[in-house]
Amino acid sequence: MDVANKSTVSEFVLLGLSNSWELQIFFFMVFSLFYVATMVGNSLIVITVIVDSHLHSPMYFLLTNLSIIDMSLASFATPKMITDYLTGHKTISFNGCITQIFFLHLFTGTEIILLMAMSFDRYIAICKPLRYASIISPRVCVALVVASWIVGIMHSMSQVIFALTLPFCGPNKVDSFFCDLPVVFQLACVDTYVLGLFMISTSGIIALSCFILLFNSYVIVLVTIKHHSRGSSKALSTCTAHFIVVFLFFGPCIFIYMWPLSSFLVDKILSVFYTIFTPILNPAIYTLRNQEVKTAMKKLKNRFLNVNKATPSQ
Repeated sequence: MDVANKSTVSEFVLLGLSNSWELQIFFFMVFSLFYVATMVGNSLIVITVIVDSHLHSPMYFLLTNLSIIDMSLASFATPKMITDYLTGHKTISFNGCITQIFFLHLFTGTEIILLMAMSFDRYIAICKPLRYASIISPRVCVALVVASWIVGIMHSMSQVIFALTLPFCGPNKVDSFFCDLPVVFQLACVDTYVLGLFMISTSGIIALSCFILLFNSYVIVLVTIKHHSRGSSKALSTCTAHFIVVFLFFGPCIFIYMWPLSSFLVDKILSVFYTIFTPILNPAIYTLRNQEVKTAMKKLKNRFLNVNKATPSQ
């Protein structure tokens, strides 16, 4: 039986973060600045790693892919929210809503696996340094990135298939600034409590399990660093930056999907955090705490300035 054909709702209304005009203007300015900074910051990391041959290593290859995913995660809903504040048009088509769910879970699922790959890279580099080159080869790095996207696609497809089986025949107001299962499935015209709670909580359990694995790996790495004082400062700085990113990304995801029926206000704040704030924190944390990246960016800046100075004289 094609349950999706029973849906009579052709569009949803995104209620956003607030009905206050003053707050909407404030959110428009703040989120516009954050979005531009996210795109510029992550693009700068990608360009720097590609241009500087000293950064052609597995860690920076994975970091580049993380920046690409962060730009994608920041773009699946934020531009629409920003334009909605200007136009006052806060509706989204049914297909557009399903598309947002797909890309949200694609990018978050991919980022989870990629963060685990980055943790594995640091674990081998610090705990098994003599075998690092043989274990973390370019082929393995590519395989890890491809695997992260495959897992992301499989996860997002499962969420979309579940959403498409739900009939929507009346309520169409989504109490958020983008479509996601915890808010959308409650608008369905059937009792979805048990099945919906299971499907959504499963995402939370997966995120929690991955976080525990990552936490344990970083504990092992930090213990190893403690017993090897030589070069420990750089390794500690790198691992601390990695763990901060992991905590900031996983924290909101775990809360939203482990307790899908919690306060919508709390969910809105956490949704803003991992879709808008975290993508800009990643480049800030990695560049501010990584001397190699900062040095490479300075070289890139000087090269750009020298080219500009040389151009008029030609």
